[in-house]
Amino acid sequence: MDAGSWSCSSKTKSRAPLHEQFLHRKKSRENLDRFIPNRSAMDFDFAHYMLTEAKKGKENPAVNSPSREAYQKKLAETFNMNRTRILAFKNKPPTPVEPIPQEFLSSSLHQSKPSKPRRHIPQSSERTLDAPDIVDDFYLNLLDWGNSNILAIALGNTVYLWDASNSSTSELVTIDDEDGPVTSLSWAPDGRHIAIGLNNSHVQLWDTTSNRQLRTLRGCHRARVSSLAWNNHILTTGGMDGRIINNDVRVRSHIIETYRGHQQEVCGLKWSTSGQQLASGGNDNLLHIWDRSMASSNSPTQWLHRLEDHTAAVKALAWCPFQGNLLASGGGGGDQCIKFWNTHTGACLNTVNTGSQVCALLWNKNERELLSSHGFTNNQLTLWKYPSMVKMAELTGHTSRVLFMTQSPDGCTVASAAGDETLRFWNVFGTPEVSKPAPKANAEPFANLNRIR
Repeated sequence: MDAGSWSCSSKTKSRAPLHEQFLHRKKSRENLDRFIPNRSAMDFDFAHYMLTEAKKGKENPAVNSPSREAYQKKLAETFNMNRTRILAFKNKPPTPVEPIPQEFLSSSLHQSKPSKPRRHIPQSSERTLDAPDIVDDFYLNLLDWGNSNILAIALGNTVYLWDASNSSTSELVTIDDEDGPVTSLSWAPDGRHIAIGLNNSHVQLWDTTSNRQLRTLRGCHRARVSSLAWNNHILTTGGMDGRIINNDVRVRSHIIETYRGHQQEVCGLKWSTSGQQLASGGNDNLLHIWDRSMASSNSPTQWLHRLEDHTAAVKALAWCPFQGNLLASGGGGGDQCIKFWNTHTGACLNTVNTGSQVCALLWNKNERELLSSHGFTNNQLTLWKYPSMVKMAELTGHTSRVLFMTQSPDGCTVASAAGDETLRFWNVFGTPEVSKPAPKANAEPFANLNRIR
């Protein structure tokens, strides 16, 4: 049965099965959907007129004839061709609501949750001082800023003190050539006493208020003392011989514990804020975590964690000020990575390749930020946002590797010293919302120093 006969007989015969209807429709589409006329919609009078009379006025057809108007009206009703109603609304559209002014939104947002303005980070140092004869040695630690707001720097055989309150400079001590140069220095927590490590393996303790040497610690090491760290009255020393010694400066027999784990020079030492854990880094690419509760005076203390992920010397160490068990470490030129550690478990939390030698690390005390100093090729300081480790700023000015960094007691200013023999001050950490004076440590543990020689 063809398509035409199906249309004409659809009223008298039952419908074909669905699959046959589908095939029929598919065939009709293949035949370009042939038009099947509907007799009820045809105007035979108009058709007769067009066949007999229209030829007489071909150049001017009778477009306004009554029959044609009736036909067009009927056709429009049948096919819903009243185009004047297309996209028309039955009722008027609702009046649009006025948008809330952006100024009001901004002011309301600020009132509910005030946003902190973005801190301006100066790209150049605010002060530069000459540092002639500074030893260009990656493994030494020659710069420290004490709680009394005095910065100490070792230049060759001499230790100088720079008072940040009045910008005055004074000389503390010059070491004899056979004992020097100075290889490390570190302020005691009281901001008055300072420890000075020497190339001859000795450590001197000085009172900076009276410019007087109090005592010399001997027998700790067999080679130069390259790193120092204070834990209240305990002075921890690290040497080229790989040994780490805890010294109680209050007593004559000062050696109380020995840590053995490094096979080469110990170039990084940092106690945690709680004083419970010690981090040590060495030229053997090792990072150790030592626990104070495991210390033993009778035998060398076993490390808590031995971390072997770095592939170059580990000098840069920094304990996080807002998370006690978080440590950041930096590797030398063959490693170039900053790593973050959970010192309770020993797990490495994150690794960031900086692209250059990591010489020093400092946490911002007021924000979640970390500052790193670098060597070849840019010799820059890089400020990172933690924990995303997005670079916030790169501070350039040094022309040689930035070996040493320290920060002021209020945590705002950073001092850096490099092999280019300059000491630069950077206002990189900004100003805290409420400036608080640095807490003064109890000087009582050092009272006996004047009586011990």
